[in-house]
Amino acid sequence: MSKYKEIDLTSQKKYSLSERESKVDKSLFYRTGRANELSSFISRLPDILQAKGLKELLDKCYIAHKEAKPIIVALGGHIIKCGLSPLLNELNDQKIISCLAGNGAVTIHDFELALSGQTSEDVSSAIEDGSFGMAQETGELINKAITNAAIEKLGFGEGLGSFLEQYKPPNVSLSILANAYNNKIPFTVHVALGTDIVHQHKEADGAAIGECSLRDFRIFCEQVKGLDNGGVFLNLGSAVIMPEVFLKAVTVVRNLGYPLNNFTTAVFDMNLHYRPRINVVERPTSQGGKGYYFVGHHEIMIPLFFAALQEMILKDA
Repeated sequence: MSKYKEIDLTSQKKYSLSERESKVDKSLFYRTGRANELSSFISRLPDILQAKGLKELLDKCYIAHKEAKPIIVALGGHIIKCGLSPLLNELNDQKIISCLAGNGAVTIHDFELALSGQTSEDVSSAIEDGSFGMAQETGELINKAITNAAIEKLGFGEGLGSFLEQYKPPNVSLSILANAYNNKIPFTVHVALGTDIVHQHKEADGAAIGECSLRDFRIFCEQVKGLDNGGVFLNLGSAVIMPEVFLKAVTVVRNLGYPLNNFTTAVFDMNLHYRPRINVVERPTSQGGKGYYFVGHHEIMIPLFFAALQEMILKDA
């Protein structure tokens, strides 16, 4: 028993998620469907600088898919807020992605979209009166799902996916967690305690959160093991958590004696960051393989890239 006093959360004030004004609404999201010869346009780009790198990465992903090597996609929360959930679900349905991974923010935005079709509150105004992050449904249901997942010995992502599938909220078709669960695609979640709004709620169980997230790290390591000799790891919009998790997973795999070289990594982000550059692009591929870093708006760069990849794959179908 700790000798230090914890804050008493019994008098917390909460509100319904349906009453909250959100900045992101499902009506704004990516529209799925086949593009028209985008891959042909990209093939005509100059073989110079980032255009050359983009074409190389597309070829690496195409070959990985053709040879049944994993394409692992790591996410930051902003990817969901940019309306790209339908795109990722489409990629899951087409068996292009073999594993997903994300931080706690990804799960919160995904879960809120499934519940109400909207997410992303106005933090600047909500922080002033202490209401930031206190949506009742978000905190209570996510924490309930993780408590259940710990009992059932599930990972964090699998636990949330299973919960959403059973709960069937109105917009569950938007959920990447539920889609990955139904497609039997691992979606591992890597949580830093105290960083997510659901940790503010009195229902949060640190033991359950830690157990499920650690289980996901070990599942993630197993997936990273398959990258050797041709796999691809894509980090989309995570500046800190996922680059750190990936580097540790690479270490675990190599420490256990498994070969892990000659694979491809890439970062898509809106700014150049230290950790993604060092921990994703440079260090893991220093003994073989290649890393890429593309800077641009998520809502433009990521759909363009994957639409071209989809075309390349569908031409073989």
